[in-house]
Amino acid sequence: MKIRLGYIGVEDTMEMVLAVIRKYPDYECYPYIHTRFEEIDDLLEQHSGNMDMWLFSGPLPYEAAKQSGKSFKPLFFIPYTGTSLYRTLCEILYQQKLHIDELSFDILTQAELQQVFSEFGIKHSPIYNKEYTGSDEALYEHHLKLWEEGKTKAAVTCVWIVQQKLARMGVPVFRVRPTESSVESVLNTALRAHEMLQFMDAQVAVQIIKTDPYNGVSQELYSSDELFNMEMALTQKLLQYAKKVQGSLKGAGPGRFAIFTTRGIVRELTNNFTTIPDLAEIQELEGRLTNCGIGIGKTVYEAELLAGKALLHTKPYKEGAWMIFFEDKTITGPLGKPEQLSYSYVSDELQKISAASSLSIATLGKIQFILRKRGTDEINAYELAQHMQILPRSARRILIQLEASGLAQITGEDNPHPRGRPRKIYRIDLSLE
Repeated sequence: MKIRLGYIGVEDTMEMVLAVIRKYPDYECYPYIHTRFEEIDDLLEQHSGNMDMWLFSGPLPYEAAKQSGKSFKPLFFIPYTGTSLYRTLCEILYQQKLHIDELSFDILTQAELQQVFSEFGIKHSPIYNKEYTGSDEALYEHHLKLWEEGKTKAAVTCVWIVQQKLARMGVPVFRVRPTESSVESVLNTALRAHEMLQFMDAQVAVQIIKTDPYNGVSQELYSSDELFNMEMALTQKLLQYAKKVQGSLKGAGPGRFAIFTTRGIVRELTNNFTTIPDLAEIQELEGRLTNCGIGIGKTVYEAELLAGKALLHTKPYKEGAWMIFFEDKTITGPLGKPEQLSYSYVSDELQKISAASSLSIATLGKIQFILRKRGTDEINAYELAQHMQILPRSARRILIQLEASGLAQITGEDNPHPRGRPRKIYRIDLSLE
């Protein structure tokens, strides 16, 4: 079966990229042209369900796709290699007779530019260069301002949109376009990634589901036959769900069932391990399916053990929590909840910090993920408690312990409630350097 590849690119390189993709019999390509980054969200939302992976014409649309979160399929982009810049500089320096100091650059790093200049025998360092910081408008303004001030005579951009804007303003502009070799390189990388993903998707996944067949049932007296029928009705629903996930069902103790399937099916049903499966069989079990632990392992035995551990980790949460334990000892969950965390139980770095702070690796892993998710290294006890689903006093003890170990320091206070006690703000640095 061919790999369904969605390609989102710009019109000036579309035909070249498609011609290269056609050389690869493993791909079935679906091309989409975009003129604005805002269009990428809609394209992903409309077509991701029909794609196996996505390819983008450069790092900017790729970053826009990552930020949107509209697709959980593997994402790749065509890099601007040294060869791409080399070809553009040949035209500028030898045909247009411009000097390197008269040019402004973007996207490419200082090191990449230095390497190409060295190969050209150019000793000058690039003076006017701006790396991407999240805004194509900033790149456009970088080039335009330098040209208007008379510091440059032309712009060299990797971004089609920036090229179009500058050209409309009358700025002489050259675009670094991807080469066929760079397209071939990323297509080969994507093929290897697809093979690895297929291998991983074949891993065993075991779901251990905790149920309560009598939840929501009135307090009336029921005969043993009626109670048996309730249990059988629940089992029948679980059998339907097991069939939907192409798995098999077996009892795993009082009120517990195990479903055996594969990682790939679980990944698809949970939107890359982020949500509870949106299936009628699960919705009909609402209230009776209390919690679910999913284990993914190299063997059935390993996956079943990890599923049991995942189920234990649902205890701090309300009913309906789903957790996943992976073979690399990372855990994620509760699925579909704002407080969903992903953290590791095995880390050499966190092992050292654990020994120094007396906090468990799991606790440190949670804190590490929370800070990364928030995009800041500062947090108070109330915020930490909300994310970790623990009491504020427990969160305060953790922060005090980090402070005593030299891993956190108080940077200030906030007081959201005028009559309440101020909350200390801690800056956390989970390193021993």
